Amino acid sequence: MNREEIKRIIPHREPMLLIDEALVGEDGKAYGKYTVRGDEWFLSGHFPGNPIVPGVIQCEMAAQTCCVLFAEGVKGKTPVFTGINNVKFRKPVKPGDTLEFICAIVREKAPFYFAEGKAYVGNVLCMSGEFSFAVID
Repeated sequence: MNREEIKRIIPHREPMLLIDEALVGEDGKAYGKYTVRGDEWFLSGHFPGNPIVPGVIQCEMAAQTCCVLFAEGVKGKTPVFTGINNVKFRKPVKPGDTLEFICAIVREKAPFYFAEGKAYVGNVLCMSGEFSFAVID
């Protein structure tokens, strides 16, 4: 699905809609992509002359990717973080990179969801972590 289709699932809008495309694979995992253009608001001060995508932004991108896994459950509601655990950043993400996310829900007890996510640039793991969130009215 493209950005417009993603907007039908989650309430995020520019500049906080942080995935370009997403899909649910036959394996039940969510796959998302975002290409870093270089003009994003979060790069302007992080860091001048050496822009790097902030880790918290990478976590938000992974969470938005996760939301496509329970599309019906988030329509008209707001998914919010309740926890971020065991996150590791292994390689800086820079303008021109395309981040590819692989996310899976590992447990759910509505309205709470617990997920694992990984982000790659090419075949290189850049970020991994565990995320929990609630879907609220």
